[in-house]
Amino acid sequence: MSTLETEIKRRRTFAIISHPDAGKTTLTEKFLLYGGAIAQAGAVKGKKTARHATSDWMEIEKQRGISVTSSVMQFQYNNYCINILDTPGHQDFSEDTYRTLMAADSAVMVIDASKGVENQTRKLFKVCVMRHIPIFTFINKMDRDSRNPFDLMEQIESELGIQTYPVNWPIGSGKEFKGVYVRDKQSIISFTPESEMAFGKHKVAMEEVSLDDPSLDDVLGEQLHETLSEDIELLDGASYEFDLEKVRNGELSPVFFGSALTNFGVEPFLESFLEMTTSPTARNSTAGLIDPFDPEFSAFVFKIQANMNKAHRDRLTFMRVCSGKFDKEMDVLHVQGGKKMRLSQPQQMMASEREIIDEAYAGDIIGVFDPGIFSIGDTVCSPKKNFEFESIPTFAPEHFMRVRQKDTLKRKQFVKGITQIAQEGAIQIFQEPDTGMEEAIVGVVGVLQLEVFEYRMKNEYNVELFKEGLPYSYIRWIDSKDIDPKSLKLSSDTKLVVDFRGNYLLLFSSEWNIRWALEKNEGLELSEFNRGALQ
Repeated sequence: MSTLETEIKRRRTFAIISHPDAGKTTLTEKFLLYGGAIAQAGAVKGKKTARHATSDWMEIEKQRGISVTSSVMQFQYNNYCINILDTPGHQDFSEDTYRTLMAADSAVMVIDASKGVENQTRKLFKVCVMRHIPIFTFINKMDRDSRNPFDLMEQIESELGIQTYPVNWPIGSGKEFKGVYVRDKQSIISFTPESEMAFGKHKVAMEEVSLDDPSLDDVLGEQLHETLSEDIELLDGASYEFDLEKVRNGELSPVFFGSALTNFGVEPFLESFLEMTTSPTARNSTAGLIDPFDPEFSAFVFKIQANMNKAHRDRLTFMRVCSGKFDKEMDVLHVQGGKKMRLSQPQQMMASEREIIDEAYAGDIIGVFDPGIFSIGDTVCSPKKNFEFESIPTFAPEHFMRVRQKDTLKRKQFVKGITQIAQEGAIQIFQEPDTGMEEAIVGVVGVLQLEVFEYRMKNEYNVELFKEGLPYSYIRWIDSKDIDPKSLKLSSDTKLVVDFRGNYLLLFSSEWNIRWALEKNEGLELSEFNRGALQ
């Protein structure tokens, strides 16, 4: 087997998704702990602690205790090279999560055992199903009182439309939590509630047991032993059978129970996940499927982040390598720009820590210095090839705000800030036709994005803003090529705007206004979806 094939086959690239507070960032940290990437896990984030989660590097994340931008981490474990894409859990940042899922080969879904499937989990899950991404479920916080595990399984199956296969099964929950029964090994991993488990690596002892053994009454208690025996009998008789092909097609989700905060069940989950999930998969493009083992290099841009390093005020573009091998001295073609180039300062990430690299393989995520030429969805490939990977759709914003700088002398910083943050995909910016950049209309999917935008403008670009909320909730792209947008008959609460690429759009306050505009303007065609104009 060639070095190229060996390296690609040992890659595992996955995203971790969840509703806020389900424990996703904690689980990420424990993975890094087992991989030796960090020596000590950060305490769960909060305003009163100085120790924050490794994957949450942006200052506002540390203050708010939430992830607002996806981060990328690579580490080695048992001869696997693992790329974790940690995503924001908050629904206001679902667009960043959506783009990140486009770069992943599989997803780990973290569910709070007491709350079950929550709203944001449903939304993210639909994206996974659309792309047939394999989904592995970690039901977290079993050391707290939880819902009945059968109810959790039923909820996952009915609400998310996927079959489940419990790889292990909980023995009690909360104060009664004794551990898990591993079905295929017919063994019990006992839970030890000591707090030091949370901060260090520990090897779990798996003891082979027979559920018919009366001595289990002494270990588990008679009631828990009886419940476990009945549960396993029911599972063996009525649950779905394990089918690896179904797992890899995103039709069956292996389910694991554990407690990320206390480290319980994390390493067994990681080991099973790495065995079941796939190495890098083929990607759709204008030239058909691109095989990861094709020796010619290709990648696409899924994330742009400015100012990761405050000292240098730089801008990094994150690319998912889709085929072949990347070498830092190689010439590549930036397809959308139509130019050959060398990717400057190629790096790999450990959250905000970075390391210059000489090479990367299909499945890896690399960050390159960006002078402002890349956009979300761009394709980079060997000059011998010329194709584009399938585009990454943009969400239509639902909240709008007019902004301008308070200090008129800071116009340059204002324009730079809103343009760079828009190119990252964190916001979308519009203007009224024939106006300068003294002010802009900012559109976002979620309200919290506006708060982050304002914070970043002040702290990264030193620009304070005047803000004015706008009453619009709907945006439509004008598809008609033979209509002059400026001559349209529009109601008083509809606004014509233009994006920074010069495309005309309409902002509406209600669906009634959309119907009114279509009735009063013959030949007008509107689209709910971005046709690539804002990419």
